[in-house]
Amino acid sequence: MLKKPPSCVAAVDLGSNSFHMIVCSLTDGKLQTVDRLKEMVRLASGLDKKNYLNLETQQRALACLERFGQRIGHFPPESVHIVGTSTLRTAKNAEEFLKKAELALNHPIHVISGIEEARLIYQGVANSLSSNANLRLVMDIGGGSTEYIIGTGDTPLDKESLPMGCVTTSTAFFKDGKLSKAAFNQAVLFAQQRLEPFQQKFQRKNWDEAIGASGSLKAIDKVLLAKNWSNNGITRDGLEQLVQHIHTCPTIHLLNLPDLDAERLPVFVGGVAIVYATFKSLGITQMTVSDGALREGLIHDLLGRIYDHDIRSATVRQVAERYHVDMQHALRVQKTLDYLLSQLKPDFFQIDIENARQFLHWAAQLHELGHDIAHSQYHKHSAYVIENGDFAGFSRQEQILLATIVRAHRRKFALRNFADLPAPWNDDAPKLALLLRLSVLLHRSRQDYEVPQFKFKSEKSKVKLRFPQNWLNSAPLTRADLFTEAENLKTAGLKLEFA
Repeated sequence: MLKKPPSCVAAVDLGSNSFHMIVCSLTDGKLQTVDRLKEMVRLASGLDKKNYLNLETQQRALACLERFGQRIGHFPPESVHIVGTSTLRTAKNAEEFLKKAELALNHPIHVISGIEEARLIYQGVANSLSSNANLRLVMDIGGGSTEYIIGTGDTPLDKESLPMGCVTTSTAFFKDGKLSKAAFNQAVLFAQQRLEPFQQKFQRKNWDEAIGASGSLKAIDKVLLAKNWSNNGITRDGLEQLVQHIHTCPTIHLLNLPDLDAERLPVFVGGVAIVYATFKSLGITQMTVSDGALREGLIHDLLGRIYDHDIRSATVRQVAERYHVDMQHALRVQKTLDYLLSQLKPDFFQIDIENARQFLHWAAQLHELGHDIAHSQYHKHSAYVIENGDFAGFSRQEQILLATIVRAHRRKFALRNFADLPAPWNDDAPKLALLLRLSVLLHRSRQDYEVPQFKFKSEKSKVKLRFPQNWLNSAPLTRADLFTEAENLKTAGLKLEFA
């Protein structure tokens, strides 16, 4: 836990339709919302046929983020959580945009998977409701994806993220705002096809109540209430009346729906098609709408990190258990890593030393999970699972970073594998991997004994280890392993000296 928790925390959701920011004061572990900002950027509309984000959309998004940055740019790093979703998962030039976006915000941006997005949405909804339902279905429509989650209390049980959103569906079926019954039916069929493989999992019989989150569902709820088509959230009957009304209008500009924000209008019908398809496919008759969504989930996830209840650490423990990792050995490696970290100069890493410790502890616990797949090349199997698995709490960048460190913990030490990591990790990750390599090497016998106190020093391209007198003579296998390691490190331009 931090010595002094921040007085304010913030979360930013770079969605495919809107960018959202929430700022909360934090006193004695309790949150109070002090500021909310939302801008409809429509990031997904800027993707071309080859999935490149066009310059005009990037500039519009960056202008928004510069305004957000004025509000939170001075916040300490540990008090801000920023994520990108569907469009930034898809865009081939996302990295180029993210570099500029991070400068505008003065904070890193983490691109999250659809499953992680679903988990965070559920957390946001669960923390904003007083419902005591045993099981709830949560649905969230974004600009480029739609998430479905079944959960109980604050625990999500089943999660899916489907590649359909209000922006992408509107762009595909209602170009230039033109409407027709045939186009609407095609949009509904498209959404039903996306949902079909998961229809049984999310059927009405599997939950007690349905809850919607996101701007599209809020907008539909408002319209149904204003038209007196429903006074109890979103209902199947109300949706039928809304769909019939849409069928009578040749363009979106003739919809003339009360309480529908003009900014929402271009993507409204795409959202309606997804909701209508969902109600039909899953047998939903009524859905209430929650104020909580992804950004509220981000805030609560951030609180866990601040107060030492980081979901990422729990995820690592669960994965290690699933792959039958030898935790006693992992803890030996972890203890030696801590010993190495205690000897480092303050400027050894660009990152904070506690951040380095956290990733090294996770790497120690997961570096051998590949043994459960195959012993040969197990470090590569470990890295594959870490990079491609559903790791609750981790962003895509964090999983790639952790996988890169784990893959480099034995055999060849190729610096080129770190080159594509974002700064400062491209410089710090090789150092983390080096510390992991040495710790694993010193415990290769897997015996439960204390490694003797030794001195560790790293300067530029030279690494020095100094053991107590005569210890290496009494440990010939370790001495032989160190000679082998010295040869492996030579390929990376590093010289390992030991005595």
